[in-house]
Amino acid sequence: MLGLGVAAQAAGTLVVTAPALLIPHLHAQGLSLTQAGLLAAAPTAGMVLTLIAWGAVTDRIGERIVIAGGLVLTTLAVAGAWIADHDAMLLGVAFLLAGMTSASTNAASGRVVVGWFPKERRGLAMGIRQMSQPLGVTLAAVTVPTLAETSGIRAALVLPVVLCAVLAVACALGIVDPPRPPVAAAGPAAENPYRSTGFLWRIHAVSVLLVVPQFTLSTYGLVWLVTLGWSTAAAGLLVGASQFVGAVGRILVGVWSDRVGSRVAPLRVVAVSAAAVMAVLALVDVAHLPAAAVVLVVATSVTVADNGLAYTSVAEAAGPRWSGRALGAQNTGQFIAASAVGPGIGALVGLVGFAGSFLLVAVLPVLALPLVPRADRSHD
Repeated sequence: MLGLGVAAQAAGTLVVTAPALLIPHLHAQGLSLTQAGLLAAAPTAGMVLTLIAWGAVTDRIGERIVIAGGLVLTTLAVAGAWIADHDAMLLGVAFLLAGMTSASTNAASGRVVVGWFPKERRGLAMGIRQMSQPLGVTLAAVTVPTLAETSGIRAALVLPVVLCAVLAVACALGIVDPPRPPVAAAGPAAENPYRSTGFLWRIHAVSVLLVVPQFTLSTYGLVWLVTLGWSTAAAGLLVGASQFVGAVGRILVGVWSDRVGSRVAPLRVVAVSAAAVMAVLALVDVAHLPAAAVVLVVATSVTVADNGLAYTSVAEAAGPRWSGRALGAQNTGQFIAASAVGPGIGALVGLVGFAGSFLLVAVLPVLALPLVPRADRSHD
């Protein structure tokens, strides 16, 4: 279940990431950067529109059908982009639909992991599941730009189409829905957890605040290194390496949460650490310290560490009959905040520079700290 969940989510990430990596090719073919940027943003916009809806469907009919069926629809959407080729309007529609359909894997694959792993091993399992994002991004990075440059958009989209189609079949055959209590016996688990307590609202708010440092570094880390004198190639390699270190960090934090028997206690430590590393980055920028590479890798690892903790905490607090919708809401808030990072931090850097921007971003984890609940909430 874990392997199929990781693979399905990685395929979805590949589909959502691919359009952004087509920007150089699209721009070379005559599209303005603004037009190419809009095409790149279309999948994320599609995900925001459908994440909660997919979660609700998962709560109602189960994980296997949603993951496998969603991957079938994603295959068709990317095939539509393949047919559209360089028609910008049709590409935009196809990429939007690809984002809307690939969102099916987000909440449903998380529910599979939460449902099949006991609480004492769930942090580790969810940490492994969270590796699907860097895996999908890496797969896209090493295939899409090169194929687009040498053979065009259609060649670059072959892998996403084939991978989604193969995994749709694999998930349909291999995934078994985790057991859920019958409706009559569900008791409190069937109640709306958003009405009974503010726990989920607080975790959602914390995650929105903590996702800004994460996407600030993933979006502008390379640009920052270049301003410090790094070559683009070397900066790109370091940013890619930091993503993998961050993926390992998610697993270690998940194991830590299993050992201490809490998600919110480590989450509080991560919030403090995120504020600290962003402040150190500002210091490195002002003082031109030679430790930029090490600090950026550490900062990237710290700022992504909250994802698995918050995701697992939301699923446990929501219960088996609400976790799909709750996880959809969790991702929706994060994607909305993440979409504002590009233009927002870009404008901020233009006004106060990187050091000032890093310091202002460091304030957000501090604001998140009092919102972290004091104790976990779980239906287990």
